[in-house]
Amino acid sequence: MNNAKMWLVVSPNIGVPLFLGAVAVGSFAVHVMVLSKTHWFEDFASGKTLGTTAEAILPTMGTEPANAAYLAPGSQDVLIVMPDGSTAHAVLQAPVAAGTLN
Repeated sequence: MNNAKMWLVVSPNIGVPLFLGAVAVGSFAVHVMVLSKTHWFEDFASGKTLGTTAEAILPTMGTEPANAAYLAPGSQDVLIVMPDGSTAHAVLQAPVAAGTLN
């Protein structure tokens, strides 16, 4: 054992329960934080469809979704205009069927 001399300073009757208690408290704290920061858990616990309270928690007042416009008919190029006015260029690709080689 690497730290065998530790038990000469701390009694195992105190050290082992203290260590296991610290692990339990840490685990509980992590679970509380994860469940308090996720939006789907409230819906899951109440039996609602997942995602129904997320919009109430994260209001979208004053924000508009990004707009997409095709640059040319029949092409796969898309111009995306973000709510702040910046633009992005995207190229759409058809999905590859499973089992086919390029």
